[in-house]
Amino acid sequence: MSVQVVYKNKAKTSDLSEVVLFSDEKFQIKNGKNIFSKPQISYIEKVLKNKNKSKKNFISFNINENSSLILISLKDSLKSFDVESLGASFYDFVKKNSFNNISIITDSVKSKPGKDFVGRFIHGLKLKSYEFNIYKSKKTKHNITINIIGKQSSFSIKNKLKFKALEEGTNFTKDLVSEPGNILHPDEYAKRLLKLKKLGLRVTVYDKKKLKKLGMNALIGVGQGSIRGSYLVTIEWNGTKSKTKPLAFVGKGVCFDTGGISLKPARFMEDMTYDMAGSAVVAGLMKNFAIRKAKINAVGVVGLVENMPGGNAQRPGDIVKSYSGKTIEVLNTDAEGRLVLADALTFTEKKFRPNFIVDLATLTGAIIVCLGSEYAGLFSNDDIISKKIFDAGEKVGEKVWRLPLHKNYDKLMDSKNADVQNINYVGGAGSTTAAQFLQRFIINKTPWVHLDIAGMAFSKYAGALNSGGATGYGVRLLNKFVEDNYE
Repeated sequence: MSVQVVYKNKAKTSDLSEVVLFSDEKFQIKNGKNIFSKPQISYIEKVLKNKNKSKKNFISFNINENSSLILISLKDSLKSFDVESLGASFYDFVKKNSFNNISIITDSVKSKPGKDFVGRFIHGLKLKSYEFNIYKSKKTKHNITINIIGKQSSFSIKNKLKFKALEEGTNFTKDLVSEPGNILHPDEYAKRLLKLKKLGLRVTVYDKKKLKKLGMNALIGVGQGSIRGSYLVTIEWNGTKSKTKPLAFVGKGVCFDTGGISLKPARFMEDMTYDMAGSAVVAGLMKNFAIRKAKINAVGVVGLVENMPGGNAQRPGDIVKSYSGKTIEVLNTDAEGRLVLADALTFTEKKFRPNFIVDLATLTGAIIVCLGSEYAGLFSNDDIISKKIFDAGEKVGEKVWRLPLHKNYDKLMDSKNADVQNINYVGGAGSTTAAQFLQRFIINKTPWVHLDIAGMAFSKYAGALNSGGATGYGVRLLNKFVEDNYE
């Protein structure tokens, strides 16, 4: 399925096959006289009078043998996310009815649904139209052309670029998460990230040899059972000449997670291709910054590994020395993401001295038990940044919910044999103790937020702006957070 958007200032309605107008909540067209002839208006009013309009956002019917009319009802006040959701719902409506050459008359927007209504509407539609079908031998060919006609079609070039950047960044994230583990292993992933250089991003790949020299034994240990390499990749965007501290985003990139020696059950293990979603969000976010030329300095840091059982795999009971110098007792090799992040967090803090660090990871199943697929779990040492991310989530419909950190949880992660153990064997507070573990690797008290996105990165069902599968959750959230507070 592909969607092409064409912008036009004028067009004759008699030449259009599928005409879209925006109406009020009762499906009344306030400026139809400027669009249709009197006989056409009379006919439309007669049809609408006999139509069931309750609890509907869209109504369609033929107005002659060559043309259909589609009406979209608008509520009096619509927030940005409401408009994007309406656009996404409209895509579903178009697909269901097999429309393919749609002309949206923007001058029919007479209510005040907010700035850049048309842009946000199309943005939601395009996000919803994403499909991952590159491995299907037979692809359904259904091309949709959206003609945007009227004065509101010419919204600012700046906003067109902003929407394009978000769509490309989000879809890049979805592509990465959707790839099977035999294709997107750490070696291939590192190569794909290097291609971001053409957008003006500075990409540096640290391979296993360099990681050993740096002392990143926690990260290396996770991947040592795999024939694939293990990597740390940094992606830098310098969008301002000022020497301000960069904004740092860190992602867990476990390309496939078998659980290692602490092997997972076979059922649903195929879903573990998305255990690298945190890193994919970071990659998509950085791509978005580069495309829209964000006026910030930012760095993305991702740890890329494959957690496999094997003759050289890490064992339960092993003790490794992390990049920070702290030792970790590995009681369960399936609690591997926190080991990757431990080294990545300390490295990011030490090398880049950032304004703040936000990490993202599909870290715990416990967060799904707690919050389901409605909210990501947020843990932080900073109230102000937490509130800013919460507010951004409410605006774009990518919600977060803050959960506690407290020194009393530390005793659950203290090891008898090392500085810290990687799992709480007492039981309970699985997501909090995981975050408590990560906090120990923020050495210099840098403002830090951990987002556990295990319930949000992948969906068996369609969501508001996604069609099922990889959701791209996090790109729009963090872009809005940056846009509102740091640009």
